[in-house]
Formats: sequence, structure tokens, C-alpha cells
Amino acid sequence: MNIAVLSRGEQLYSTQSLLKAGLDRDHNMEVLDPTFCTMAIEHGKPVLYYYNERVDDLDAVIPRIGASNTYYGSSLVRHFQSMGVFCVVEAEPILQSRNKWTCFQILSKAQIAIPKTVLGNGPDVEVMLERFGPPPVIIKILQGTHGQGVILAETYVSAVSTIETLKTAKVRFIIQEFIAESEGADLRVIVVDGAVIAAMKRQSMAGEFRSNLHRGGSSEIIELSFQEEKLALQAAKALRLGVCGIDILQSKYGPLVLEANSTPGLEGIETTTGVDISEKIIRYIERNKRK
Repeated sequence: MNIAVLSRGEQLYSTQSLLKAGLDRDHNMEVLDPTFCTMAIEHGKPVLYYYNERVDDLDAVIPRIGASNTYYGSSLVRHFQSMGVFCVVEAEPILQSRNKWTCFQILSKAQIAIPKTVLGNGPDVEVMLERFGPPPVIIKILQGTHGQGVILAETYVSAVSTIETLKTAKVRFIIQEFIAESEGADLRVIVVDGAVIAAMKRQSMAGEFRSNLHRGGSSEIIELSFQEEKLALQAAKALRLGVCGIDILQSKYGPLVLEANSTPGLEGIETTTGVDISEKIIRYIERNKRK
């Protein structure tokens, strides 16, 4: 098959891992940088050009869409879908999972457990904060990734000042309860085609509440409980993500979905678990192309 990885970083670990996995299974692999793609509709049909060359021979596409390129990247994925190309993750699920509030609305409709969350559009800051009791609280901008745009407000005063600043700047955000018992740790669960492929526990470094590995966090392989695995699968299904990373907090209420990532990084979890996730993604494509 002819398979393309949509990526602006050909040398990134995840992109190279996917290329190798596809080549090892005798597929024709290439990287398409969305920056150089031109979408068009000609004679009523969708067409796509890469530089000046028409692209019309792809069987499947693996989106690796960065947060700064969400709108154009998802539009490009939708264009491939309209051309009949199989996309590992489709456009609407990418958009819905990238917006934290939309993501939580979808999860709540499916009765999937999440931390208490309030959309930060209320006119009265005090009323919004009353929902959470004494600080600390977590404040997140709607489309931040990799721990960016996530603020721990440890006092009532800092929470009010942060919220007022974001509202003045017209930045959309959510307020979320702080799960103290998680102790700066979360679970990253990779789901491919309705099955849990790999899982690791991430622990934040001293003095940091975010567990992201590139922020100095550590990781270890973990065996999920039945409830944690079920929650990850339910979240992926509700969000219609064929491939995703589901982040879970361990709380006194039981496991809670913290976030869903439609383009999860592969380096940390492949290194930690030894699982070749890229190969699982290629096999997912093969199964779907046979249908």
C-alpha cells in the first residue's frame, strides 16, 4: 500500500518510527508536510497537490497534526477523507479532542468519569470558584498541549487574578478540580483500533505538578486495572479516535479521564514499554484496507 505520514517534522521520532514500521511491512511510505499541500476542488471533485505534483495514489494517511496547525491540518485530513483515502484519525475527532471543553462534553454524554470541570465563561468569578471549594484549582486554556497553558492556582487570590487576566485577554479556558491524591502522576494509555496497546505511569519531577516527560517527568511501565482499561476504551470510542493517547488520573473517586490526544507522541511510551506502537498502527491500516 501507499501510506503517507502527515508531518511537519520528518526527523521527529514518531514520524521516523511510523516510516520504519511501514517499510518493514513492505509498504510504500512517504512524509507529506502539510505546509506544502494545496487543496482544491476541480470539476466538482476534491484534488490535492504536493508542491506542483498531484497526489492521487494514496491508500492511507497517518495524521501527525501539531496543535499550532490544528485548523489547516484537520481540513487537510477532511480533504483526504473526501478523496476516499483511509485516515487513521479523522478530521472531526481531531478537532473535538483538541478543544478540552468539547472533549469533556462528549465524554460526559457517554457517562465517562472526568474531574469536576467548569467552562470559564461565567460572569461571576466567585460563583465559578464556589463549585470547587478551597483551592488549589487547575486552570487550562482550551487548546493547550504538552502541559502548556495549564496553571495551578494554589490560592483563591491567584485563581481570581488568573481568571480575570484570561477573561480580559479573551482567552477561552476551563477550571478543573485539583486531584491531590494523584500526587503529580497520571497514566498514559495508547488505544489502537479499540484495543489498549500500551500503558505507562508518568510522574512529575519535584516541584512540578505536570507529568509530561519533556518537562522532566519520569515514566514506568504499568499494568492497568480492569476499570482503568475499560475507561480508556470507552473514551476512545466516545471520541471516535482510531488511534489515541488517553490520559487517566487515579483518584479517590476511581480513575478519571484527564485528556485525550489524537496525535500522541510515541518516543516516551515506546521506550518505556518496549511496545512497537507504530507497527500496531500499520496493522490497523492493513485491517481496514482489507474490508
